[in-house]
Amino acid sequence: MNVLSCSINTLKGLYDISGVEVGQHFYWKIGGFQVHGQVLITSWVVIAILLGSATLAVRNPQTIPTGGQNFFEYVLEFIRDVSKTQIGEEYGPWVPFIGTMFLFIFVSNWSGALLPWKIIQLPHGELAAPTNDINTTVALALLTSVAYFYAGLNKKGLGYFGKYIQPTPILLPINILEDFTKPLSLSFRLFGNILADELVVVVLVSLVPLVVPIPVMFLGLFTSGIQALIFATLAAAYIGESMEGHH
Repeated sequence: MNVLSCSINTLKGLYDISGVEVGQHFYWKIGGFQVHGQVLITSWVVIAILLGSATLAVRNPQTIPTGGQNFFEYVLEFIRDVSKTQIGEEYGPWVPFIGTMFLFIFVSNWSGALLPWKIIQLPHGELAAPTNDINTTVALALLTSVAYFYAGLNKKGLGYFGKYIQPTPILLPINILEDFTKPLSLSFRLFGNILADELVVVVLVSLVPLVVPIPVMFLGLFTSGIQALIFATLAAAYIGESMEGHH
């Protein structure tokens, strides 16, 4: 009962987290639900950038790749290597999922530093990177949780739940709690780093608008890429763990 109560409280905590706000926000009403309009706008822009870039790069595929095709093939090879390292020989079906996570987070993070969102005026709030909103990072983390549960159940069936009493049934509460802490850590790590980076840049630009913010912005681009890699690597590791049944 204590474990169940703790799990319910953790789920309620995740729900409460979705209401966390930093600054003002522009809301839309969709089917009786209140959603962050600015997050949807910037997410659609990121998706359009990814789809447009991929379409332009591979519209005329060549046997010997050049230019954009060569770049996208390199990115695909990199994602395959990450997936194979973390998941193992059965990594193939999971490359699209890991790749989507990595590219969406990577472009979202960079968009916060490179795209002039401030030009677009909203009735309330302002546009920023999609990953600057806790709702986006929680959604990505929950998708990862669904993915590794599916991977384990698809391979092992109900035998997947045997992992909760390994290596000893005494660890059952901790093993159950682990499934709730994984999405929490994924979402807060990404959200916190991106929010902190953007806040630091904003403060420095307001104080020293010419020289000082530039190296900080470059450092932000580097850390944004690292955060995307960390998220994708951990997602692949969780999927591989659920398929193998080891910690």
